Amino acid sequence: MRYSLFAKQSNEIILLARVLLMILFLLTGWAKLTGFAGTVSYMASLGAPLPEVAAAIAVVMEFFVGIALVIGFYTRPLAALMALFVLGTALIGHPFWNMEGAARMANQLNFFKNISIIGGLLLLAVSGPGRYSVDGR
Repeated sequence: MRYSLFAKQSNEIILLARVLLMILFLLTGWAKLTGFAGTVSYMASLGAPLPEVAAAIAVVMEFFVGIALVIGFYTRPLAALMALFVLGTALIGHPFWNMEGAARMANQLNFFKNISIIGGLLLLAVSGPGRYSVDGR
């Protein structure tokens, strides 16, 4: 009874959560798509294997899977897949354990930001997309 406000608004809150979880990915995915050559160079600087393939995967996951999750299309499997992608980006892109000083602090913060996003994605994978979604129709 004391959580009835959230129960009555759960579909709206899940919709808001999907949008908020994906804003970052949509913005960075669009930037990677429109500046693909720069994305490939960045992947190479990280030491990612096959930088062109890594860049393409990043664009697909961040932008196209991001859109799918916002509209609630194949939400459960794509949220789980996105969680794995975010784990990979945390490990490859933010190896704070190899750094010192300010770089270590900044990358540690971004690493744990990614871990927190994984938590939200796992909740979405378990809860589903709610009523306001392609899956909910």
